[in-house]
Amino acid sequence: MRDKKLVFAIVFSAVCIFTQCKAQKYESISKTPAIEKNLSDEQLLDVVQKQTFQYFWDGAEPNSGAARERYHVDNIYPAKDKNTVTTGATGFGLLGIISAVDRKFVNRSDGVARLTKILDFLGKADRFHGAWPHWLNGETGKVIPFGKKDNGGDLVETSFLAQGLICINEYFKDGSAKERALAKTADFLWRGIDFNWYRNGGQNVLFWHWSPEYAWQMNFPVKGYNECLIMYVLAASSPTHTVPAAVYHEGWARNGVIKTSFDVYGHHFTLDYQGEKNSVGPLFWAHYSYLGLNPKGLKDKYADYWQNNVNQTLAIHDYCVANPKGYKGYGENSWGLTASYSVNGYSAHTINNDLGVISPTAAISSIPYTPKESMKVIRHLYEDLGDKLWGKYGFYDAFSETDNWYPKHYLGIDQGPMVVMIENYRSGLLWKLFMKSADVQKGLKKLGFKSSEIKTDN
Repeated sequence: MRDKKLVFAIVFSAVCIFTQCKAQKYESISKTPAIEKNLSDEQLLDVVQKQTFQYFWDGAEPNSGAARERYHVDNIYPAKDKNTVTTGATGFGLLGIISAVDRKFVNRSDGVARLTKILDFLGKADRFHGAWPHWLNGETGKVIPFGKKDNGGDLVETSFLAQGLICINEYFKDGSAKERALAKTADFLWRGIDFNWYRNGGQNVLFWHWSPEYAWQMNFPVKGYNECLIMYVLAASSPTHTVPAAVYHEGWARNGVIKTSFDVYGHHFTLDYQGEKNSVGPLFWAHYSYLGLNPKGLKDKYADYWQNNVNQTLAIHDYCVANPKGYKGYGENSWGLTASYSVNGYSAHTINNDLGVISPTAAISSIPYTPKESMKVIRHLYEDLGDKLWGKYGFYDAFSETDNWYPKHYLGIDQGPMVVMIENYRSGLLWKLFMKSADVQKGLKKLGFKSSEIKTDN
């Protein structure tokens, strides 16, 4: 969403300016793993997935176990950022920990203990009609304002988190006593999200924010198409605070205005990417809502979501290969535009906002959609650019060969989708867990979705 990203950019830029004046040291981090050449594709995916996962394991905020908003290897940080955790990335981390347990990257009992720690923290942290804020203090659980009036519930970030809660319940509900207790806690937290409240007085649209101090003054009704589809699916799926289908069709789909028809680099689209006239948004729009929600075969009266996401990825791939602005390094081995760090602060990179910055998460998290094209990027970044981009927690967030710009920075919201989407490409694990939830099944049926994974009523 353009307005939300603008707010983020302003806040983010202010933080960056502050860090130049007041640096603080983080804990030292261990040695970056050595780069091994000539790995098979499967071995390379193992290495990248495991190292990127470490952001949510070794790099987690120590008191809460939740995901830090960001981590700079050069240790240039304001003191407050050391314990700032972000709700959405924490949700991505929950999914990542499940995949790490399943792949035996970590011991199962250790995974359960970490997940229990995180959920215990979330259960005691500030919530606003069931929704967590964008940022929390990992030591106290208190809200850290994302902006002056953005100091309450953030239903979009909460929805990203809820994907993880649902998958935890499905993965552990038939396990040991500790695992069943963990699953029960996850289900309890999920049931506590009051989606209906965020209709702002019963309107047929969901609002992004509510604050006990500023109420609805952020005034951000969420309309598609963008990264927020998952919020509407979950609102319809809630067993305790659900919303009618009209909220989806009148609010998100804008009474059908969401549906359109245009082509980008020969790839067809039926969804209106708001803010991108006859073009497509940053690639995280094809990632965040689909970490649990399986787009394969998923359709409604507005789109075929698998084809839409494949086409969005291919359109951005083809644009970068064509490289109309002549940026250094762009090509079949180096493509991908999404929201990330940028040469001038934070930016949502798109075809219409191309600053010569490649974000590794863009192509890597798109691997279910474009496996061959994404593997080329992974291998090039790992083997050819190597130490310029490869660190303790996998690939750094963004780079520009044109500007010779290789910051050793990580962002939680960009690291998480790489771990999860690599897993979904390899095994479909998180997709399977999320889609088999009885709540999700009911929600998708209510909204009129079709998929081979949606059980038909007998």
